[in-house]
Amino acid sequence: MSTLTHFDTHGQAHMVDVADKPATRRVAVATGRIAMQPATLALIRQGNAKKGDVLGIARIAAIQAAKKTSELIPLCHPLALTRVAVEFALPGEGDAAAWVDCTVTAETIGPTGVEMEALTAVQVGLLTIYDMCKAADRGMVMTDVRLLEKRGGKSGDYLAAGSAA
Repeated sequence: MSTLTHFDTHGQAHMVDVADKPATRRVAVATGRIAMQPATLALIRQGNAKKGDVLGIARIAAIQAAKKTSELIPLCHPLALTRVAVEFALPGEGDAAAWVDCTVTAETIGPTGVEMEALTAVQVGLLTIYDMCKAADRGMVMTDVRLLEKRGGKSGDYLAAGSAA
């Protein structure tokens, strides 16, 4: 088990010093799901939600969240992101399940990884879907937010169990 890096030898929280780490290409992919009533998913599919294009607005919110991550997570380094891609997946037409999956890929060239940016973007994307649809369905549930993949850096690559390579 590795040690926690955000604490000094006295147990005080600190921002990790990355000054001597080389700038390398870093990629992180995260995902999460919001489950809802079938009627709510129908509103999203049809573009009839009161507040407009739910997935379009959620995509922009997720990208903005990735860019603002260091302002939200106290010990997170500000990064110059080179790419943030947001994808949504929905069940097939006629499927009894009602959900939206959000998957975010974040990339940078720098001395530290982009896992927090990808995870924050997923959360805010899902929260935006909730916000835009809550008038129709307050019982939506966000689940399964997790890191799927991380590439680059000294600690090496990570691929979550069950993820495609």
